[in-house]
This record gives sequence, structure tokens and C-alpha cells, in this order.
Amino acid sequence: MTSTYPVAAALALLAPLASGPAAAYGTTLAGATPPAVASKTQGTPGPSVVRLVDLNSASRSDLKTLPGIDDAAADRIVAARPYPSKAKLVADKVISMELFLSLKDRVVAVQQPLLRAKASPHSSRQP
Repeated sequence: MTSTYPVAAALALLAPLASGPAAAYGTTLAGATPPAVASKTQGTPGPSVVRLVDLNSASRSDLKTLPGIDDAAADRIVAARPYPSKAKLVADKVISMELFLSLKDRVVAVQQPLLRAKASPHSSRQP
């Protein structure tokens, strides 16, 4: 039986990906220096490290390094920020499901910590 809710099906498939840190997948975030990977035998390539692009902070040029992302798509991604999860790209129709499926292993949606308001020295509370 096929689902009449393709976005819901995609979100269900992506739930495990959203739960772990990038390190658990052997990846690094855009802008981070990947760890050196030594090869056991000369001439044999070591395991490749995927450079993840953060949807919430990547520059337009970083987004354009992703396959299938052109100027217009990069502009749409930037305009629709912030992303609580990478699945919001499809849920908000920023990119197609087909493009999303080709990018899902290359992007993350890192959440920025909430800033707490500093208490004012002239607060309304009386000692």
C-alpha cells in the first residue's frame, strides 16, 4: 500500500538521521577540518570523509557546492531559514523530494543555542 502522505513518509525515514551527532556518521560539518585519514597501504585510498553542509549557517557558495543546487535553489534555502530539521526542505517545498533524497546524506540542520536575556540591574523586582 502506498502512502498518500509522501512528506510524512520521508520524515519517518529521516527520523533516525536527526537524532545523532555528525561524528556518529563519520562526517564533518562545512568549515570544519576533516580528520587526517591514514591509509594502511600506499596507493590505497582511505575511507572518504563526507563534508556536511549546515542548512542554517552555510553561505550561498557553500550551498552551491551541493549537487543539484544552483543559484535559485541556494537563494530559496537561505530565504527559508531556520530549519529545525533537514526534512523541512521538502515539507516547505524549498526543494523537490528527488533532489532532497540525493542530498540528505550531505546536509544537516544544526540548531543554534537559545540566548537568554541578561537580567537588568534595574529589574522590576524589589529586594
